[in-house]
Amino acid sequence: MIDSTQIETTAAYIRSRIGGFQPAIGMILGSGLGLLADEISHPIHIQYEDIPNFPVSTVAGHAGRLVFGELEGKNVMVMQGRFHYYEGYPIETLALPVRVMHLLGVKQLVVTNAAGGVNPKFSEGDLMLILDHINFGFNNPLMGSNLASFGPRFPDTSRAYSARLMEVARGVSRERNVLLQEGVYQFMTGPTYETPAEVRMARGLGADAVGMSTVPEVHAAAHCGMEVIGISYISNLAAGISGKALSHAEVVETIETIKEKLIHLMRGILRAM
Repeated sequence: MIDSTQIETTAAYIRSRIGGFQPAIGMILGSGLGLLADEISHPIHIQYEDIPNFPVSTVAGHAGRLVFGELEGKNVMVMQGRFHYYEGYPIETLALPVRVMHLLGVKQLVVTNAAGGVNPKFSEGDLMLILDHINFGFNNPLMGSNLASFGPRFPDTSRAYSARLMEVARGVSRERNVLLQEGVYQFMTGPTYETPAEVRMARGLGADAVGMSTVPEVHAAAHCGMEVIGISYISNLAAGISGKALSHAEVVETIETIKEKLIHLMRGILRAM
């Protein structure tokens, strides 16, 4: 169990590396989107393995470092690569970076992920604004003793994703002529891709996309009182819909084809936040 002292130690180390820099917006970048962090002005890089108590990302396509600097006129703290439950970390570990962001002064969080499309109206390469989520991991990073300095024992997640920031995203998508689907994201533990039966179940539960991340981080952000916006990029159609075998290589390949419009949208959202 990660306690408040460990989180504060982690935050103190990062402060020692970034001087007086004050991040206002946190960003957690999913598979293949780490290149957005390469566009940050006056960047400060900190490798995950150098940070006390920080886990290390083991997934291809995740650079494994924090990047601090300015993007679209905003002071940002970017996770260039995230951690996943399926990597074997205790689920409370997935809350650590968000809690550290909170201690560093971050008030708003942008989360992105690659997801499998469940909604039959979606196409490979679509972008989806996350309206809500379903936690099918049957676990929660807030379990155990409540860290009261971060938030209440029973945090409200009925508004986990900010209605205000959703409107910002919709406005930017119209202005920049980027199609933005909307839907519910369902968290599955992975690392296996879902079976066709599980995809039918997800659709029956009301999900529009499925993936292996994001929800634990959003729970931690809700606990801290952060304003959150989430964007999924539909890297593939889920099992049983397209008829194709699924692979991480396909995910990376699809991201290559959509990264320009995704970055175009993300930069617009940041500017308008």
